[in-house]
Amino acid sequence: MQDFAAIDFETANNERSSVCSVGVVIVRGGKIEKKFYSLIKPEPEYYNYWCSRVHGLCITDTDDAPIFPEVWQQIQPLIEELPLVAHNKAFDESCLKAAFRVYQMDYPDYEFHCTCIASRRQWPGESSTLDAASLRCGYDLRNHHHALADAEACAAIALKIL
Repeated sequence: MQDFAAIDFETANNERSSVCSVGVVIVRGGKIEKKFYSLIKPEPEYYNYWCSRVHGLCITDTDDAPIFPEVWQQIQPLIEELPLVAHNKAFDESCLKAAFRVYQMDYPDYEFHCTCIASRRQWPGESSTLDAASLRCGYDLRNHHHALADAEACAAIALKIL
């Protein structure tokens, strides 16, 4: 796969619609063409301890952040006609669909691929975590759970094994 958009969401709480940050890496012709990152005002707008502990974000970080539809207006033209790739597609795809539902937006049936599943196939018996798989592909994930860093790691995996 040479053309795709790697995407990663972080959530504020256990609701999949509570996306509070997004990272997107656009790859065309096997090369990174563009990177995008934004904080997002989550819906519902509260943070639980465990989510904040994972990604380090809290309500003061997103007080002045745009809402999801405003952020998606910036992302949509970048990913047009590209398949989406995520590490643990089930999570990121469900977040995207939940945010679309909450804001009553029409969900385009995005083509999604999963680097986690692909890494399990590629390296059976090895760890398929994002940091372990990306390291095997030459990307040292130093800022795990920052949405852009995670999207970059996902892109590195996709370029090697998808």
